[in-house]
Amino acid sequence: MHSLEFIEDLAIIMLISGVISVLFHKLRQPVVLGYIIAGLIIGPNTPPFALISNEEIIKTLAELGVVFLMFSLGLEFSFRNLAKVGVVVTITALAEIILMMWLGYNIGMLFNWSTIDSIFLGAILAISSSTIIVKALRELKLEKEYFVQYVYGILIVEDLLGIALLALLSSIAISGSFGLEDIAITFGKLSVFLGVTLIVGLLTIPKILTYVANFHSREILLITVLGLCFGFCLLVIKLDYSIALGAFIIGAIIAECKELKLVEKIIDPIKNMFSAIFFVSVGLLLDPGIVVKYAFPIFIITLAVIIGKVLSCSLGVILTGKDSKTSLQVGMSLAQIGEFSFIIAALGVSLNVTSGFLYPIAVAVSIITTFTTPYLIKSSDGLAQTLNTILPQKFIYIFKVYREWLEHISSKDSNYEIKNIVNKGLINIVINLIIIAAIFLISSYFATTEGGKLLKELTNPNIQKAIIWGFALIISMPFIIAIYRKSKGLSMLLSEVNIDHDNVGKHIEPQRRLISQLIPVATIIGIIFFILALSASILPTLQLFIFTSIFAILVLILLGRWFIKLHSKLQIALTEAMHKKNNY
Repeated sequence: MHSLEFIEDLAIIMLISGVISVLFHKLRQPVVLGYIIAGLIIGPNTPPFALISNEEIIKTLAELGVVFLMFSLGLEFSFRNLAKVGVVVTITALAEIILMMWLGYNIGMLFNWSTIDSIFLGAILAISSSTIIVKALRELKLEKEYFVQYVYGILIVEDLLGIALLALLSSIAISGSFGLEDIAITFGKLSVFLGVTLIVGLLTIPKILTYVANFHSREILLITVLGLCFGFCLLVIKLDYSIALGAFIIGAIIAECKELKLVEKIIDPIKNMFSAIFFVSVGLLLDPGIVVKYAFPIFIITLAVIIGKVLSCSLGVILTGKDSKTSLQVGMSLAQIGEFSFIIAALGVSLNVTSGFLYPIAVAVSIITTFTTPYLIKSSDGLAQTLNTILPQKFIYIFKVYREWLEHISSKDSNYEIKNIVNKGLINIVINLIIIAAIFLISSYFATTEGGKLLKELTNPNIQKAIIWGFALIISMPFIIAIYRKSKGLSMLLSEVNIDHDNVGKHIEPQRRLISQLIPVATIIGIIFFILALSASILPTLQLFIFTSIFAILVLILLGRWFIKLHSKLQIALTEAMHKKNNY
């Protein structure tokens, strides 16, 4: 009886999906949206009757869809390509994910949602949709455009970071703990697991597939690939990781095999079928009543996705020296969420840790941003031209000089000694940033342990946050000042690198001044966002935030010289200790 029920449900899913997908193809709309709408039509939440109502079947189909979707993403992933994508996409992807997670968490807290709902919302908003982006670029015939290489590179980095997010969220959801120690242990275990898996997998699986491929039987190769996929997923589940993580990793390992093209060809029909089933299952679990009830949060979150991703990705690309047109094209191509967001939302549902409204909200935001993506991509050229028209010429000149400077210092003709000094300066800045991160993370940990409880007895929670945050900010002052001073010193050095004294003439001084001032200002802005992201859990209310910030600025003015001396003494002590160690 149950088997007949499963066949009936599967038949309904495939029939309705086929009709809707043809219709959406004729309307030149993403077929993914058609699958979601097909699921909504046949699902248990759509009146007057439900064609499918067995939740267990829905969940089983969704799990199979996740496996094949993540497996196919893994096949498209390449460790070689990851090594080639470079600094541009890594910086941009990190900036985007950090900002969107921070935005999502704070939006959730603004609506008085639980901490776990807010964390999952941040993760849901962090990763853009590879499926939707690739399809939109193909339909617009833009695959060969210059900016597309950066879009694909960012998606590769996002996929890798998304896998780490899945593992971290699983651990947080199961343990119910958000402590720094637990996060560090989780990442440590994940790193060991990934390291061992990749080493063993890359040593054995390519040989297995090469041996099987020599039989020249697609059937045997297909069964072997599916056996490896589901076998590894079973191993991952036994180790308390998500099935999505296992499917992606085994796909990425198989992607390094020389038989990849053949594997992709034979797995493609199955992948298409179960990917369609996955997106139908997304619609099956969508409750229109919840979407209507949470229309305002959906509107706010949609705006946050579009504006946040456009700004973070565009600024990330600009900071790496690309022009405004390329930067906007990249930013506006990535302004949506999709399959990874569904998987993260479904993880919260399967673990029973998120509220019922979060999944429908994620789907609704994805549907809206999927519709807006092609229009955003097409309008990026016009927006870039408009910005170049309305922005003050001084800003345009600053970015032009900044780009020329980056191009010059990255050229092979650049002075080796200057590069060496810059590298040492950057290492110094990174060390200070790590110290600042440690201070704020320890402060956040302190706020949730016995120390935080002690402060709660002395004052109310808002003042407690202000005290802890202000204390962390003041302790960080020597290192913040050190970063600013180091960036200012580097900017003055590097401002000379880009100057062509023979050609610039009387404009040398203004150009030098622009470069020397731009880097310190950008550094301060970056530090502010860095601190806000680190201290999201202990930020006080707006009034107390302003009061605490003003107090910290007064402390900085009064004790600035002392902070500089203190940092110098610490640096000298560290240098002497290292020198003694080397001599020993």
